[in-house]
Amino acid sequence: QVQLVESGGGLVQAGGSLRLSCAASGSIFRVNTMTWYRQAPGKQRDVVAAITRGGSTNYADSVKGRFTISRDNAKNTVYLQMNSLKPEDTAVYYCNADVTVSTMRRYDYWGQGTQVTVSS
Repeated sequence: QVQLVESGGGLVQAGGSLRLSCAASGSIFRVNTMTWYRQAPGKQRDVVAAITRGGSTNYADSVKGRFTISRDNAKNTVYLQMNSLKPEDTAVYYCNADVTVSTMRRYDYWGQGTQVTVSS
């Protein structure tokens, strides 16, 4: 199977920065698109940013110009650099990966979530 392990969350003041990481491991043939989601209490889980294996990116309007998604295919790892953080960025951030496993089947996998709290 495949596991996604997230790290990098924490408490930061408004205007500060954090860098999230999400590493996939297991019986992986290929990691396809990787996506960061976030979910605030009582709210829907929303896409923050996504990146294809070839490096094409998409961002939610609310984070454009502030967040940067990147990946290291050799490490099966995706990153989210978050700058100019705002209190409204406070949420649990989840990593998702579309993975082709060793049997050539494709599945979506989720990380455990990491809390990002931005104080004003």
